[in-house]
Amino acid sequence: MGSFSIWHWLIVLAIVVLVFGTKKLTSGARDLGNAVNEFKKGMNGDGDKPQARLGEDKSAASAEQKQHDNAAQ
Repeated sequence: MGSFSIWHWLIVLAIVVLVFGTKKLTSGARDLGNAVNEFKKGMNGDGDKPQARLGEDKSAASAEQKQHDNAAQ
C-alpha cells in the first residue's frame, strides 16, 4: 500500500484529462514552460543585454552595446 502502481497513475491521469480537458492541460503546460524560461532569463540578469565574457575588455563590451542600441533604434 506504500507505493502506487502504474495502474493507479493511469487512472489518475485519465481522471485529470476528463476533468480539465486536453486543451487546458496543453495551454497550462505551455504557460508553465514560458514562466520557467522567463525565470531563467531573470536569474541571468537582463535577457536583452549580452553578457560580457571573461577576459573581454570593458571598452569592447561597451562598444558592442552601443552598436546593439543603435541597431535597435
